[in-house]
Amino acid sequence: MTPDRTALLTIDLQNDFLHPDGAYGRAGQTAEAITALPDRIAPVRDALVAAGGVYISAQFTLVPGRGGAPLIAPHLAKLRPFLTKGDFAPGGFGHSLVDRLAPADFTVEKVAYSAFYQTRLEYILRAMEIDTLIVGGIVTNGGVASTLRDAHLRNIHTYTLTDGCAAFDMSVHEATLTSLGTVTEALTCGEMIARIGEAS
Repeated sequence: MTPDRTALLTIDLQNDFLHPDGAYGRAGQTAEAITALPDRIAPVRDALVAAGGVYISAQFTLVPGRGGAPLIAPHLAKLRPFLTKGDFAPGGFGHSLVDRLAPADFTVEKVAYSAFYQTRLEYILRAMEIDTLIVGGIVTNGGVASTLRDAHLRNIHTYTLTDGCAAFDMSVHEATLTSLGTVTEALTCGEMIARIGEAS
């Protein structure tokens, strides 16, 4: 890896997912493995930025419709019926990156699992001449996996932070990491920091 051609990309590490006053916190939808992620990932961010890399935050977005009610896909409305007006709305507290990781060099609003789907992520990567992504965030089997597979299709080399991503079910997290073995290189956050140091 070449640090100045590498970006850390975090998936959905937002207040609405992680903060007690966010949409998921108010609904009691949380997991210790998820809330621990910002503190685990921050040292990776610091090491990469110090070595000349960039930090990109991809943030799940519910686009407000007429009257402010969010446009929600039917499967998501069924899965998360507690989501309501103001949740994951651009510019709001819940939509924002958690304080521990803020600010990012670039923010990408995402409306589906993959951070590449109908976003400006690929434009940013090309403009910054990024050819390697370090990926962490939530959930391992959703946004993380979809983004990693889309990066693979674009011939972008990726590293997955095995302890820098999480799911609500640890067995699902582990199974997903196994299934991703053919498309990404798996490292812990500590191992990634060491790899950045070796490449600097």
